[in-house]
Amino acid sequence: MTLISKHSMNLYSSIPQKSYSETPPSQNPTCQFLKRRTPLALCFQPPNTLQKSTLDHKLIISGKSELSGHVEISGSKNSALAILAGTICSYGISKLHRVPDLSDTRTMMGILRSLGARIEFLEGEMVVDTEGVCSVEPCSDLVGKIRAGFFVIGPLLARFGEAMVSLPGGCDIGARPIDLHIRGLRALGAIVELRHGKLHASVANGRGLVGGRFHLDYPSVGATETLMMAASLADGVTELSNVAQEPEVSDLAQFLIASGASVERAGRHTLIINGRKRLHATEFTIIPDRIEAGTFMAAAAITRSSISMSPVIPFHLADVINKLSAAGCRVTQKGPHILEVSAVPATIGDDLQGFGFRTYPHPGFPTDLQPQFMALLTTCNGSFTVQESVFEARMRHVEELQKLGARIRVGRNSATVYGKDQGSVLHGSHVVAPDLRSGASLVLAGMAAEGTTEISGAVYIDRGYENLELKLHCLGANIKREPVTSIENQILAAFI
Repeated sequence: MTLISKHSMNLYSSIPQKSYSETPPSQNPTCQFLKRRTPLALCFQPPNTLQKSTLDHKLIISGKSELSGHVEISGSKNSALAILAGTICSYGISKLHRVPDLSDTRTMMGILRSLGARIEFLEGEMVVDTEGVCSVEPCSDLVGKIRAGFFVIGPLLARFGEAMVSLPGGCDIGARPIDLHIRGLRALGAIVELRHGKLHASVANGRGLVGGRFHLDYPSVGATETLMMAASLADGVTELSNVAQEPEVSDLAQFLIASGASVERAGRHTLIINGRKRLHATEFTIIPDRIEAGTFMAAAAITRSSISMSPVIPFHLADVINKLSAAGCRVTQKGPHILEVSAVPATIGDDLQGFGFRTYPHPGFPTDLQPQFMALLTTCNGSFTVQESVFEARMRHVEELQKLGARIRVGRNSATVYGKDQGSVLHGSHVVAPDLRSGASLVLAGMAAEGTTEISGAVYIDRGYENLELKLHCLGANIKREPVTSIENQILAAFI
């Protein structure tokens, strides 16, 4: 039984491109063909119509179904969004493989188009032509929808010497300041001012960004990625210290390197970027989504089932695997990028025991899996504390889980979760997804609950999971998507 792949210990070591692109035969082959057939380039909607159409759906789950079979893990959402911003650093036509079909991806496409890029997208394959990018001011409405939309400020400033970008949006999970982005850009020779809700950035010397040194007070993923992209076109050498270690940061670095950038490590927490005058287009395969993989691992555990999944890079989920193993799950590496997770009582010899955890930046437990694993804990034995140290407002799912029968006591940035032997008895109810990962936790809880659960707010789930309900249905879950009534839509709009 292999739990962690040691080859990924180096931040910038990577498996060969496309080495994880083939999925093995499945016990349920339909799971491998769950791809939307409409070219995403043709179905991008303006902000108002996108919001209206996605708000008009809910997920209905009949609980207590056992899962089985194999599921294909999509490309990483967070990696894809950063890499799409990174294409602005290069000139020409880049081809990206395994781009997930998500509402956030569509929004990012719209942001790039508003700058002059041309994009074609069909079934995970995206072609991005940035030769014609000419605007330095992306669509404000679209930037206000997703956090990653703000990342274009770095590439625009580096390429054109100026940028005007609105303040970012995203899920309401707490403060996500941009002060590190601003201070870092200033360290590279930029003048940055906030005027009328937009950041106006320009180069102080009138020519371009210059290399410099900057220490991040906190290892922010967004700030690390923004500054890495800006520094890749700066004149001279840039040293960034206390940078984020997340796999998505590594993937962006690999993309920039493939485009001609010079990005190297000096120790574990420092990046050395030797700026280039120009980057070229490239072809690149995006890493698997570790958060989606972790969600399906939790799905196997919460339903006491056994499923396999690929492609997965086990090292990206080392802490998650350790927690599930300690709980009693059997996690087996079946191939270089294939994991099997079993929580079938007859197989593991006992029921699952709960565990406490605290979220940390990578390589710690991912904050994006905290809600899903809290849902899992309500079905385990014991009572344990979950501490959230990354976002101060990431407990909004607790109230909705309580509606499903979970017994949880919330503190300031922590929660005590009481398992099934201490008062948590999940049952179906109507709940609302307040954000992306909270929505996923409610889906998991609904599959474990007695009766029927209705989850409004599928708009949030669609931001980060490609065909979630269809993949779960292929594994045996009794789940379907339905439109909501006009009254339900009004209530949902008021809630979020």
